[in-house]
Amino acid sequence: MAEKLAVMATSPADYQRLGLSPTSIAPWEDGARTDASAGTYEWWYFDAHLADGAKLVISFMDKDIAEPQKPLSPLLRLNLELPDGRIFEKLVRYPRDEWSAAKDHADVHLGDNRFTGDLHQYRIQAKAEEISVDVNLTGQVPPWRPSSGYMLFGADRSLEFAWLPSVPQGAATVTYSIGSEKHETTGVGYHDHNWGNVGLMKVVHDWYWARGQAGPYTVIASYITSSEQFGLEPLPIFMLARDNVVIGDNPAKVTFEREGIYTDQKTGKPVAKTTRYTYQDGEDRYVVSFTRSHDLSTTRMVDSIKGIQRIAAKLMHFDGAYLRFAGDLEISRYRGAELVEAHKDDAIWELMYFGHAR
Repeated sequence: MAEKLAVMATSPADYQRLGLSPTSIAPWEDGARTDASAGTYEWWYFDAHLADGAKLVISFMDKDIAEPQKPLSPLLRLNLELPDGRIFEKLVRYPRDEWSAAKDHADVHLGDNRFTGDLHQYRIQAKAEEISVDVNLTGQVPPWRPSSGYMLFGADRSLEFAWLPSVPQGAATVTYSIGSEKHETTGVGYHDHNWGNVGLMKVVHDWYWARGQAGPYTVIASYITSSEQFGLEPLPIFMLARDNVVIGDNPAKVTFEREGIYTDQKTGKPVAKTTRYTYQDGEDRYVVSFTRSHDLSTTRMVDSIKGIQRIAAKLMHFDGAYLRFAGDLEISRYRGAELVEAHKDDAIWELMYFGHAR
């Protein structure tokens, strides 16, 4: 059997090479993991469901993920959906000298914006045009990563994409303003951190990524499919916690399903109305379903590329897309054939689709 060209880094040698512990996570892991040079990329991400019905997403990025070949080109993404139906999608680019990121812990400065924390307490301050936000996030589920957090690609496994869910679930206190209109509220928040040394469009065909909370459960779930060059290899990622304690995170126990496939009109990508992760753990079976109610964002990546790179992307027929959804999360637990418990709540999830529709 041919060796897989897309794998998770799980061996003792991998942990040693990466300087990581298989049993604990250190604050430096949420600090800068790249030097922001051409060919690398990195971002710090936060989202929250707020008690007043609003949904908030913030990303501090050292460059657009569609342009990893560029040198440091920082940007802020800020999305805010209000319960009255208003939706704000902001992207603000900054000069490279207005970006800094500490190495010993999360402390990212982007102009006057800041994203700082220690794996438990975080402060996020961001402003994009008329929208400003101030977030305090306190972790409830401890930091977690899938094995080492590294996905390796290629025969020599030198191409890397890494992921650290620093706060799988936390309590958020949020102040947000639209011009002079000010809101103060609380909610359930999440923070993760990604980085890599190879353009995602080269190694990833598509991924579904989701997180949410329902009843006593917290879930992080992703299904990544590598690009054709790397065998369209599936890389499932799954974490389930109950009462803030992780009870399942073995990807070998996960089955992934898509239902209700339709074609998104703006991007042309096939989208599942429902994505379902089934985790079989002995006699217990956990069924985690995300069912779309509406879109928060549908973006053709080429639209964010400027100048000569945009022309080149079109000539190469690059049609990558990013879609973010809001809808229902359902978590059901079965013992054998018997339904033991079921919980339902709101959730946010995404589909990143770099490859051509298939």
